[in-house]
Amino acid sequence: MRVKKSSCTSVSYGCHKVTAGALLVAIGIVFGDIGTSPLYVMKAIINANSGWGADYIIGAVSCIIWTLTLQTTVKYVLIALRADNKGEGGILALYALLRRFRHKWLYILAAIGASALIADGIITPAMTVTSAVEGLSAISPSAPVVPIALVIITGIFFVQKFGTRAIGKGFGPFMLLWFLTLGALGVMNIGEYMPIFKAFNPVYAVRMLIDYPHWFMILGAVFLCTTGAEALYSDLGHCGRYNITYSWLFVKAMLILNYLGQGAWIIANADVVAAGVNPFYAIMPGWMLAGGIVLSTGAAIIASQALLSGSFTIFSEAMNLKFWPWLRINYPTTVKGQLYIPAINWFLYAGCVLTVLIFGTSSRMEAAYGLAITVTMLMTTVLLAFYLSHKGVQRVLVSLFLIVFVTIEGAFFVANLFKFAHGGWFTILIAGIVVGVMLVWYQAEQVRNRYIEYAKVNDSLEIIADIKSDCEIPKYAANVIYMSRSKRSDEVERKLLYSIINKQPKRADHYWIIRLDVVDEPDTLEYDVTTLIPSTMFSIDLRLGFRVRPRVSVYLRQIVEDMVAAGELDITSSYPSLRSHGIAGDFRFIIIHRVFSAASCCTAMSGLVMSLHDKLRHIAMSDEDAFGLDTSNVTVENVPLIINNMAGRRIRRVPD
Repeated sequence: MRVKKSSCTSVSYGCHKVTAGALLVAIGIVFGDIGTSPLYVMKAIINANSGWGADYIIGAVSCIIWTLTLQTTVKYVLIALRADNKGEGGILALYALLRRFRHKWLYILAAIGASALIADGIITPAMTVTSAVEGLSAISPSAPVVPIALVIITGIFFVQKFGTRAIGKGFGPFMLLWFLTLGALGVMNIGEYMPIFKAFNPVYAVRMLIDYPHWFMILGAVFLCTTGAEALYSDLGHCGRYNITYSWLFVKAMLILNYLGQGAWIIANADVVAAGVNPFYAIMPGWMLAGGIVLSTGAAIIASQALLSGSFTIFSEAMNLKFWPWLRINYPTTVKGQLYIPAINWFLYAGCVLTVLIFGTSSRMEAAYGLAITVTMLMTTVLLAFYLSHKGVQRVLVSLFLIVFVTIEGAFFVANLFKFAHGGWFTILIAGIVVGVMLVWYQAEQVRNRYIEYAKVNDSLEIIADIKSDCEIPKYAANVIYMSRSKRSDEVERKLLYSIINKQPKRADHYWIIRLDVVDEPDTLEYDVTTLIPSTMFSIDLRLGFRVRPRVSVYLRQIVEDMVAAGELDITSSYPSLRSHGIAGDFRFIIIHRVFSAASCCTAMSGLVMSLHDKLRHIAMSDEDAFGLDTSNVTVENVPLIINNMAGRRIRRVPD
């Protein structure tokens, strides 16, 4: 029996068609972070080495070109985007594909990588927006950069609730203009020093790193050109693999042209660069500067979107994988992967504002930027190697992949470690807090699941039928509803049966056991009913699409209406005074909440993890809200969760 079964009317995994509109949306919401790197990368490269010359600039641009090629194009666009979990991407989606193979320790890598990406998502809006606004200094040195940046950042986080589809449609044309402008500026300035094309030869990159003793400072600056690559993977569910792949070809070409143009201009105007100007704004014609600052600021706003969209996806996946407490998720559009988590949005906002206030300028933020994301990239590389191995890729090729990218990212990680004392500590601190919550929550959920006992519901049906007939037991409610987390239809939690039979035996006219299953199609809304005791006890399996709000109270009412109409159920009150007037019986939901018991006999570490888990529950949604229950008809029964994994002593009676 079903309330409703609807087919996927919106875009679901595997259904992202390549169209001009879809490519425009991809450009608008995926490439903002990596697309604004020209704002600060060449400036950082110059600041990394005061004694630079033409060979240094050519080598640095060569490093950028080959970093974008190997790191972004090969690893992420050609390999990682294929490792999707039902259309969703990102490091946690990758872990979800691997956990079935029972590599139990991989969850640690996934948690570390996801936490580092969240930390990077906090500093990205601050870095890009501040870099863009600082262009005002070329017009008015006294421009209030920090206040303006904070106002813009506030606006960025405010619009998140409207969804990435609306944002993508608005930002897509703007970002198209931005990338065309990057390419045009590059072409206009390449003629300043034509030998800049030598940068396509990787030999110049290798030679530059060998010749300059402070290679780690240079690599730390070069790495900034690819910091948006991980967000590109996380945004897979928003646009689809092919739309991201094809639009990246255009984006990469425009970025390389701009870097070539900046490099040529720097070599030809060494005396001007020595004065401390930002080469990105310096290559603009004078008449274009004001408009260029506005355009850069707009692009910086969109740069923040890539990480924010990816962050929402990460937290959503973290909740499903039991890495994070359940929070309220809104789906402002009809497209899978496009979601909004209010609590996370304002958490990121607070962190971003704090970043601006602590560091103040983009130059100081550069010191904090990049370290955390190298950790994410390393974790993704290891997980991808396991994924490729399980997909049947030859061991030699998997080993080659692992060696190449661990070497590249390991070098970037070492280079960025030198930033730790100058600001890198900030992102590592944030990542450490997030990973701490993830690991505690995950470990505690694993412990809880191990100690939840299940029982065959059929073994207790006779007792429940007798309870219904026993008039000596006060009636608890006409309809008693339990939410079960059991994955099997023939099993329920033992504490659930204990609640009905032993803990204040609950006599009722009808007993309902509801299981909730969230499926991948966005609009699914259907149910199955199994009759356990005719006219008395029913088991309901609710299947809801990922975009459907779990309003269990509403759906149960509709199910009951269907069953009454089919003549399978009579919900009229059994009290004569009410039955004579045709009044329906009442409904009461019972939620069983397991509280870690101090009587547990476990290790100190397990006890600490479970205690922290109970404290973290305060930031999560209540079970009533998570299931969409009418809170006026809900009873929460706290039952002890006793963990006994240590040998205990039995008390001895003293003989007479």
